[in-house]
Amino acid sequence: MPLHFQSDSSDDDRPTIRLSHRHRSVHKLLGGRKVADILLWRNRNLSAGILAGATLVWFLFDVVEYNIVTLLCHIALLGMLLLFIWLNAAPLFDRPPPQIPEVIVSEHAFREIALTIHYKLAHFVSVLYDISCGKDLKKFLLVIGSLWILAAVGDTCSFTTLLYVGFLCALTLPALYERYEAEVDHLVAKGGEDLKRFYKKVDSNVLNKIPRGPVKTKVH
Repeated sequence: MPLHFQSDSSDDDRPTIRLSHRHRSVHKLLGGRKVADILLWRNRNLSAGILAGATLVWFLFDVVEYNIVTLLCHIALLGMLLLFIWLNAAPLFDRPPPQIPEVIVSEHAFREIALTIHYKLAHFVSVLYDISCGKDLKKFLLVIGSLWILAAVGDTCSFTTLLYVGFLCALTLPALYERYEAEVDHLVAKGGEDLKRFYKKVDSNVLNKIPRGPVKTKVH
């Protein structure tokens, strides 16, 4: 759905630009389920725990430069030691020994996950193909510029840091947007209008001067 811009007049006669592209809340736009609750910090303890876990993983792999194999071996060693101590100390304190819970995943669940991943990949490839065809030149240039910026950022930092920054943005930006929605909408809409004016200028001064071949008409 295309974005529409609204200009409201305030007391000092300066127009206030807002986005009118949606009527649903941010929570509904994020799916309205547990993932949305985590991203919008509805459950502060769970969101903070996930953020702390992601920060710990980034610190171990990027700052301390922990190897994944070494980390898994150390976790397995620690788990086995704790299990050994628990098993031998349980009779002394009249406690039951630890039981490993049985996890049962049905074939139907695996099939649903596989179909979901397949649908997402097919949709992504289809969108990328449509953009690569150049039918929407503005979107094509925007994607090219975004990929170039992402490549430049990826060249300056590690893959782990890039993943952590993306996760950090996903866990903080939606909550900040929900809190400062009016101000962000105003800035985004104003930036959208500036980009439209810039694109029109580039289109009239550069793109329209590029020679194009004659358009062939279809014979029915």
